[in-house]
Amino acid sequence: MRFFVPGPLQPDTDLALPPGAARHAQVRRVQPGDALLLFDGGGCDWPAQVLRVGRNSVDVRVGHPQPAATELPLAVHLAVGMPANERMDTVVEKATELGVAGIQPLLCERAVLRLAGERAERKREHWQAVAEAACEQCGRARVPAVAAVQALPAWLAQAPVAPGALRLVLSLRADAAPLARLAPPRGPAAPGASPAPAVASVLALSGPEGGLTPAEEDAARAAGFLPVNLGPRTLRADTAPLALLAWFSLAHNGPAAG
Repeated sequence: MRFFVPGPLQPDTDLALPPGAARHAQVRRVQPGDALLLFDGGGCDWPAQVLRVGRNSVDVRVGHPQPAATELPLAVHLAVGMPANERMDTVVEKATELGVAGIQPLLCERAVLRLAGERAERKREHWQAVAEAACEQCGRARVPAVAAVQALPAWLAQAPVAPGALRLVLSLRADAAPLARLAPPRGPAAPGASPAPAVASVLALSGPEGGLTPAEEDAARAAGFLPVNLGPRTLRADTAPLALLAWFSLAHNGPAAG
């Protein structure tokens, strides 16, 4: 059993599990002496042993950290036009499982979900908890940060630019290139082919239901985002960013091409 504990954790210390983790541990009927794994988002798993189980509490002794090799070698950040209903929950959960480094929820012109103020912050906190729970399940020891909701124009004006970063916008226009052409998987180039430029990280922009408006996509292109497509089918707003992330996850976690 793995539990997220807001850190930082320290070796050879006793602590009470947070209320949510304690309830989960009690549901799993842990007993004194049982072994657990904790993580605080810093990239390590921390073995722990249950000391006491109270009516509403679980106390553990923390051991020494063990590095967890579960992250993608390529940092992929998603900026997502928020889909409606519970679909954004699904995007956050599955993107976390696939190795996303961070998620930026965006308010776009065609977005059905409209968030602002306290409601937007409550949603962000909820999505952050979804990411933490997904890390518990999938074995990741780094929790991707879910950023505060922003309007697309404001975000484009200050979107981070890092050396070696590849900026992509998912597009249905005829001039959008297949993803594999712009972002080949790692590994040596084929005989006679030019080696692909090094990519240190990826920032990918995906629209809401109905996609980005022409003006929004033009603004993204003007900000340096390269238009790519994911094939001949039109994917839903909650499917497209996950398909892109799955491609990078398989390409950069699978066997090297050669």
